[in-house]
Amino acid sequence: MLLPPRLIDGYAAFRTGRYAENAERYRKLGEGYQKPRVMLIACCDSRAAPETIFDAGPGEIFVVRNVANLVPPYAPDGGRHSTSAALEFAVLSLKVENIVVMGHGRCGGINAMIEPGAPLSSSDFIGRWMANVAEVAAEVRHQHEACHGKLSTAVERALVEHSLVNLQTFPWIRSRLKSGELAIHGAWFDIAEGILHAYDEPNHRWVEVSA
Repeated sequence: MLLPPRLIDGYAAFRTGRYAENAERYRKLGEGYQKPRVMLIACCDSRAAPETIFDAGPGEIFVVRNVANLVPPYAPDGGRHSTSAALEFAVLSLKVENIVVMGHGRCGGINAMIEPGAPLSSSDFIGRWMANVAEVAAEVRHQHEACHGKLSTAVERALVEHSLVNLQTFPWIRSRLKSGELAIHGAWFDIAEGILHAYDEPNHRWVEVSA
């Protein structure tokens, strides 16, 4: 079989359901029309799909997913930077008006980093990727010793805040923030409860989003 049966069944349901109901929209999208107002950087965890959480249709959200929904700092050094390339395309070509960094509960990448004896240092890629935020996680752990709550949640949210800071190291993001053409936001999704939280940056706190 060319594809797994689950995908074949899902495709059949898509053709007779969502595609049939939005055929004209898909045709316009297929002709090159794409004007999303929001770019969303999320984790590649299968349980936290942005299009599902925000009930988004085709062409509405420009989504980039990576392990632990991280935004690296601006580094035009000739290396391979997929998230940075996507940011460049979304901001300069698509001219999105909002960038949202969304973390989530029980993130596997973050749990692996904060668990004692985690073998990430011996991995080919994940350890190196997560090493970029090891200092942030260590600082949260240190502060968390005197606080109540769940360490993993604190780290997940701190890394969203860290990514928001990194977004502002990109000169073309910084200039658009200053001019008011662009806004950046932080979000965190509780998978078990289906509840979304947003980062209130002026007050440095997380608040539950009312549905």
